Amino acid sequence: MSDFTEKQEKTAERLGLAVEKLPRNIAIIMDGNGRWAEKRGLPRVAGHREGGKTVERIARHCVDVGIESLTLYSFSMENWKRPKNEVESLMYLYSRYLEAIRPTLMDNNVRLIHLGRIEQLPTQVKGELLETVKLTSGNTGMVIALALNYSGRAEIADAIRKIARECKAGQLNADDIDEQCVSNHLYAPNLCEPDLLIRTANERRISNFLLWQISYSEFYVTEVYWPDFTAKDLEDAIIDYANRQRRFGDIINGG
Repeated sequence: MSDFTEKQEKTAERLGLAVEKLPRNIAIIMDGNGRWAEKRGLPRVAGHREGGKTVERIARHCVDVGIESLTLYSFSMENWKRPKNEVESLMYLYSRYLEAIRPTLMDNNVRLIHLGRIEQLPTQVKGELLETVKLTSGNTGMVIALALNYSGRAEIADAIRKIARECKAGQLNADDIDEQCVSNHLYAPNLCEPDLLIRTANERRISNFLLWQISYSEFYVTEVYWPDFTAKDLEDAIIDYANRQRRFGDIINGG
């Protein structure tokens, strides 16, 4: 029995669910950091700082319940439009966080991968990110995919560009381009597509996140701001997911 299977069975028993109903792969749009801070009369960066603590708590709980991959929407390519001081503060927090999180990732056998265009990140952030990805590359437990400087449309465009280059070089025929071919050219082709997509702060938009990968993901929206998101909130989302019927375009029980 794998470590994932053992944890999933214990989680299913504790929550009173069938183990096959549990999501294996979860993605989260972490929203509401700034609003959380503003409601408390704090600068927005305080919300981002608190949101970083929530990432660690939720990631630990995902490990405990047997989640196989956790994809986190951390900073979109559109977020560069935010005020300069907020962006600079965020980049500083990323560089500190990516260094500080290493012992926790190693202790929990978690592998970190990156989604997005790394070239546009500040030198220090890029260095810490690459170092953490390299350090954890041999870990065999849960995968955390950090979407940092990420855009779903840009990911698809980058995949098409790679395919075009391979066609031009004679490495790929146009007739061989299908859905699997496109998937194979995404940022992390081996990353499983999310079963469950959670968005906090009661926003009901995809916001250019994983446009290719969430075709059949189940959506769950909560009013809770990300800094206040708890393990119980995560399990509420899991229970809600487990009670749905996933049809994938088919008809089940006459539905």
